[in-house]
Amino acid sequence: MEEEAWGMEIVPRVMEIVSSRLDQIDVYSLLLISPWCYRALISVPSIWQVLDLHGKSNAGVKLSSAISLPRYSHVQHINLEFAQTIEDRHLIILKEKLKSPNDLHTLNLNACQKVSDKGIEVVACAFQNLKSLSLYWNVRLSDKSILHLVKNCPHMIHLNLSGCKNISDQSMFLIAENYKSLKTLNLTRCVKLTDIGLQQILMSCSSLISLNLYALSSFTDRAYEKISRLEQLRFLDLCGAQNLSDSSLYQIARCKNLVSLNLTWCVRATDIGVQAIACGCTNLEYLSLFGIVGVTDKCIEALAITCSKILTTLDVNGCIGIKKRGREELLKIFPNLKCFKVHS
Repeated sequence: MEEEAWGMEIVPRVMEIVSSRLDQIDVYSLLLISPWCYRALISVPSIWQVLDLHGKSNAGVKLSSAISLPRYSHVQHINLEFAQTIEDRHLIILKEKLKSPNDLHTLNLNACQKVSDKGIEVVACAFQNLKSLSLYWNVRLSDKSILHLVKNCPHMIHLNLSGCKNISDQSMFLIAENYKSLKTLNLTRCVKLTDIGLQQILMSCSSLISLNLYALSSFTDRAYEKISRLEQLRFLDLCGAQNLSDSSLYQIARCKNLVSLNLTWCVRATDIGVQAIACGCTNLEYLSLFGIVGVTDKCIEALAITCSKILTTLDVNGCIGIKKRGREELLKIFPNLKCFKVHS
């Protein structure tokens, strides 16, 4: 009885714990050790809820083979990031072969640059329970892709459109209207967006906890007028927002739960705006002021009053107006600093 319990309960549990800390290729290697090990691993469903083919050559062939196996019949998360051979036809195969399409909730297609709007249509129609979709660095995608998503995937809460340079304000209107419960949104280098598009997101997606607006220099203060509506926002990246002024920082300062704020190269910011951030965002752990010449020691003094014990990352490199910006000088003010440079 003890041996039976060991084989049926303890061994699978041990395998589940161990395999969760291994790369998937190592789990595959374990399968080959012995029939006993194979059976023990196969008996743990949670191991096979993730299919990780990121960066793999011939990923399309491997995807087709994997999803044909019974153990992947209830896969929940497929990672094809940087699997650059993935094409629309592979997504069609995924649709045809996956036995439980409603179980799939996370799909990473980052840098799968051969995927087109047609491929996203296939994904949207086939996997309607998707909650997380990453489409980083795909210039082939247009607003048509977003239209397919909002029509078919109502549960989306994480959306990465970084580098999708053909996405326009039309997509922002679609997202704002249909994804009001969105938690994370990455719009890095979506260069066709204007103030009007961002305003729609800020007015409608009030559940956002992470918003990445990296390298979007065309937005003006008008775009950020409603950002204070994001009361749950914890992460905000505004690197390169060259038109952002202190008036926008006053609005951002009303996001009381902000933990991470990147103001790198926000060159119009001054002490006044950063002082407002210091007063309003008292939970800040990460702050970059890299390259802002309009700030002085006054903003450091303001941050010291509210954030001295919790800031762990502070980048003031290039801030020539701040005289006390050496490592030792900053540590005297912010004793828990671990990182002093986030941009090279």
